Amino acid sequence: MFDLHHLTVCLVEPSRPQGTIIQGSLQQLGIDKVIVCTDGASALASMRAFPRPDIVVSAMYLPDMTGADLVVAMRGDDDLREMPFVLISSETRPQQLDTIRQAGAMAILPKPFTLAQLDRGLCSALDYLNAEELRSSLEGLDLDARQVLLVDDSVTSRHYLRSVLERMGFEHISEAGNGAEAVPLLDAQRFDLILTDYNMPEMDGKALIEYIRSHPVNMASPVLMISGEQDFARLAAVEEAGVSAICDKPFEIDTLRQLVTQFL
Repeated sequence: MFDLHHLTVCLVEPSRPQGTIIQGSLQQLGIDKVIVCTDGASALASMRAFPRPDIVVSAMYLPDMTGADLVVAMRGDDDLREMPFVLISSETRPQQLDTIRQAGAMAILPKPFTLAQLDRGLCSALDYLNAEELRSSLEGLDLDARQVLLVDDSVTSRHYLRSVLERMGFEHISEAGNGAEAVPLLDAQRFDLILTDYNMPEMDGKALIEYIRSHPVNMASPVLMISGEQDFARLAAVEEAGVSAICDKPFEIDTLRQLVTQFL
């Protein structure tokens, strides 16, 4: 089982002063095994070397790529796809952070960050890494027999969410790239849990929830929206449409675990 004291962190930070600050904070949390890289290429090489790091903590702007480019490269590599990623950046523009959110970052921390924020992000990564413990915490819910529908136009996001759900113990997971693709699946069978994004082409999350709540097959099914949408008016409209709960991207694994327990 993983714990903070046994984690190996790949720290990707081009600024030596910032790298020193982050490394010091990691040491305060009991993490002494830190591989420091100053660019994306060396970080990817380090991730593929043995022994591999358990988690990547990266800045947004690197000499050869962005943190978004780095996490996309990781998610496109079968060997690195499931490695947890945490971003530490002063970047706040939603359009710049959207790729990070969609790719399944464990946390997006500000600069400067607090020790509690770093601890929380790393603990979410630990929940993901400790799949056996995560699954045992959901025993009794018969997740291996539950039917789940995952709706998101981002293939990268769907891959990450599927990985989290499978680590929890779900085995029957159907996927759709938007609400329009989900409709025939919803008409054909009942799902025990539906997860959807908000912003999707053809039929967005709000329209999908309205469809679900107006059709008898899945009218009572719990619907969880996992989205980086920040417009409060839009989110209020989603609540009015009948969503069961809304999670931000990135979400904490424990938050999802609690919601699954509540729903099922």
